[in-house]
Amino acid sequence: MRKRNVPLVLWVLASCTVADNSTHSLDPAPPEVLEDWRPIIGEYAEGSDTVSVLEEDGSLVLLFWGGERFQLSASSDGTFETDSNLIVETVANVSGIGVTLSVDGKSLSRLSLGAEDGGTFRITPIRDPDELLMEALEASPPEEEGDFKPSDLAELVVLDSTIALDIRYATSNNFMGEVFYSQPKAFLQRPAAEALVRAHHWLGELGYGLLIHDGYRPWYVTKMFWDATPEELRVFVANPANGSRHNRGCAVDLTLYDLKTGAPVTMTGGYDEMSPRSYPDYPGGTDRQRWHRELLREAMEAQGFTVYEAEWWHFDFNDWPSYRIGNQRFEELSVS
Repeated sequence: MRKRNVPLVLWVLASCTVADNSTHSLDPAPPEVLEDWRPIIGEYAEGSDTVSVLEEDGSLVLLFWGGERFQLSASSDGTFETDSNLIVETVANVSGIGVTLSVDGKSLSRLSLGAEDGGTFRITPIRDPDELLMEALEASPPEEEGDFKPSDLAELVVLDSTIALDIRYATSNNFMGEVFYSQPKAFLQRPAAEALVRAHHWLGELGYGLLIHDGYRPWYVTKMFWDATPEELRVFVANPANGSRHNRGCAVDLTLYDLKTGAPVTMTGGYDEMSPRSYPDYPGGTDRQRWHRELLREAMEAQGFTVYEAEWWHFDFNDWPSYRIGNQRFEELSVS
C-alpha cells in the first residue's frame, strides 16, 4: 500500500476552497444510501495512511486523503475490489459498524472524528471554565475605530415563529459541556435576520426549515471558547483579539430540519465538530448528506450570507463590518 504523507489540515484547506454557488441549481435529492453500506462509510487510518469510504453517484468510493479515489465493487466473497486491483475488506463489531478496513492487507482502524451517531463533539478544556468565565467577564472587547451602524438586534423567532431553535450554548449539550447563555434565544442584526427569514421561506417551499444553533454571541463567550480550546483546534473558534462576526450579530450557526417530521437533517458531520468533516466541501459521507449541505448553502448565499471555510453550519452576513463587537448578555438586550 502506498504511503499518503499528506497532513490532515493542509489537505483539507487545499481541497475545500469555497466556490461561487450563486447560480447553482441542485438536482433532485438523491435517495437514501443502501442500508448495507451505512456501517462501512467513514474514515480510517493507520500511521500516515488515511482513507475515507464514501458514497458518490450511487457507488461506494475509496478516497485516499492524498487525492486518489477508487470505485469499489463487491466481490462474491464479501470483499470489495477496484479496477486497480486493490482488495478492500471491512471487519464489523457486534453493532454492525465497520471498525477495521483492510486495504491490500494493511489494516486501518476507524477514526472517531467527533459527533458519531448524533452525539455531541467534546473537547477537554485546557483551562478551568469557571476561571475562564471570571477572566472573560473582567476583560473588555478590543477597541474599534470608525463609523458603525447602530446595533438593532432582532430575535429570530419573533420575526418568524416557524424557525426552529436548538441553542446549544444555553445548555450543557455543546463542545465544552458548559452553560454559557441564560436564555435559549437567537438574535441577529435586523437586515441579517430578515435575510435569514427569506432563506427560511424559500426552503419551506422544498419541505425544509432552518434550525438555529447560535446567532449573536457576547464577546466574553468568544474569549472563553478561545482560551479553553487546544491550539491545534483553534481554526474552529474565533480569536477574541479580533472579535467574532457572531459578536457583531452578523453570523449564524444553523442546519436544516424536515418540515414533515420536525427532525434535523443529517449532514456529513455534526454541529461544532472540530474535524475535517466540518469543512463545507468535505467530500466524505453520502450523496444525500452532501446534497442537503449544498441546499443549505444555496439558500443562505442567495440572501447575502457566506459560508465559513471551516464550518458548513456557520454563515456570515455580507454587511458584518458595519457593526461593532457586542458584549451584552441576552437579558440585557432591549429588542423591539
